[in-house]
Amino acid sequence: MFIFVLQGIWLHISELAGKDLDYGVIGKFLLYLTPSLIPLVLPLTILVSSIMVFGSFAENYEFAAMKSSGISLQRAMRSLIVFISFLSITALFFANTVIPWAEFKSINLRYNIRELKPAMAIVEGAFNEIGNVNIKVREKYGEDGEKFKDVIIHKKTPRKLGNYTVIKAESGELVSTNDNGLALILYNGNYYDELQPKDYQERKKKPFLKSYFDKYNINIDLSNFNDVDLDETKYNYSYKMLDIPELNESLDSLSQDFSQDKKNFSRNILVRSGANRLGEDTLSKSKKKTPMSKRIESSRKVEDTITYNINSIEEFFDSYDVNKKQQIVNIALGAVRGTVSNINGKEGIFKSKASRLNKTEIQLHEKYALAVACFILFFVGAPLGAIIRKGGMGLPMVIAILLFLTYHFIGIFAKNSAEDGTVSPFIASWLSTFIMLPLGVYLTYRATTDQGFINTDFITEPIRKFFLKIGLGKKKDQK
Repeated sequence: MFIFVLQGIWLHISELAGKDLDYGVIGKFLLYLTPSLIPLVLPLTILVSSIMVFGSFAENYEFAAMKSSGISLQRAMRSLIVFISFLSITALFFANTVIPWAEFKSINLRYNIRELKPAMAIVEGAFNEIGNVNIKVREKYGEDGEKFKDVIIHKKTPRKLGNYTVIKAESGELVSTNDNGLALILYNGNYYDELQPKDYQERKKKPFLKSYFDKYNINIDLSNFNDVDLDETKYNYSYKMLDIPELNESLDSLSQDFSQDKKNFSRNILVRSGANRLGEDTLSKSKKKTPMSKRIESSRKVEDTITYNINSIEEFFDSYDVNKKQQIVNIALGAVRGTVSNINGKEGIFKSKASRLNKTEIQLHEKYALAVACFILFFVGAPLGAIIRKGGMGLPMVIAILLFLTYHFIGIFAKNSAEDGTVSPFIASWLSTFIMLPLGVYLTYRATTDQGFINTDFITEPIRKFFLKIGLGKKKDQK
């Protein structure tokens, strides 16, 4: 746990260092961070400790003494099996109650710290609202991240809607003032101000003012900015904050919303394309030109009319002159381009909704997977320690870490694939556990039957017999 907490501090050091936070706030941050590390720490702890303990038993011939007294390996493991079962149930309860609470507190605390410290509220590559300006920077640097490169600012204008003032600068920095405010100093940039004449005809010319500056100061009022309650909890939309009943409810609502959104979009695309009117529009024309109209009129299904229209569309198109044909083609191309653009824009929204749905389902399965993983990894570590017959912090620690890294990275790769729908969220959450299950069964069987990790006799024995046969043949030839 200490190692993983240090890793967490290293990952979030930029948010904590140099922000004038007292030790109480930092202590709360680490306290809320710790429960989220349990899914990583607990399986590794069980694996390491089981290998070390049972390896020490085997190394000191404790198992030999047990077996000579009539105590089998299963009986020796019985009390630990009961303990691991209790620990697995506790882990499920912990993942369902404590971890969501800690995530809720942690996320809210981080948002409150961002509001308290303006430099933390500025994210690279995105517009961030601070005071009366929206600022976007390409890069942050400096000890506290208070210096920027390639700054773009949209300055709000009182009693006007829209962004009429744009400021671009090569660099900038945030400087605190003595009156509880903040000064944003920009260097080497341009100031663009879009004018709004009263004459509408003049507005069509889109007049604006442009000026260049070497240094420009923007004072940001922070009188209410630092008035932040760090214990305030107003963010509750993350899937990591939900317990099992809330996750199930969220999955139902997200799934229904996603399905309904896809149906509405497909219906809108169909209406905008005019495909649903294709049969009806051509039906009136076909009545005048072909006796087949009676058969089409009796079948009002869109599929039937579209099938007929595909065969007759060329006939109707040839009835127009060249100019009319050109207009029809241009309108059709414009409609197709608009539909394709609409589909491409909606694709990103659908991907985002599908990713959120998959992440929510993964979060639900992970709560159960943690409890099962604790139980299975015990049956991997305990028999493995009895087989290798080594205790202490040497070889057992190396083997345990290798096994855990395999388990951990398989889970990471599977979950990353599940976020975009490549793999089912259920499979992604349980894949690493399912892989460890046959390994645990195999090792338990080998340990209870007093066999090694791998039976190499089926490889070495044929080779030995082969060379032995060759040696006997040579002796006969010599005779």
